[in-house]
Amino acid sequence: MMAGDNSGQGSEWWRGCVIYQVYPRSFQDTTGDGSGDLKGITARLAHIASLGADAVWLSPFFKSPMADMG
Repeated sequence: MMAGDNSGQGSEWWRGCVIYQVYPRSFQDTTGDGSGDLKGITARLAHIASLGADAVWLSPFFKSPMADMG
């Protein structure tokens, strides 16, 4: 692989790509419980790709009792 080649074949493929960050909790709610979910993210992958994104970065999320709002 040549330097600057972003064909996805090298260990540094991410250097020249567009990464779209998603915070799952606020993205799309498919269950009606008020929080976004993974199903909502996968339902919108084609839209994210149409924006020119090469990869999706999911912000970390953890199960929480919501005592501190997450």
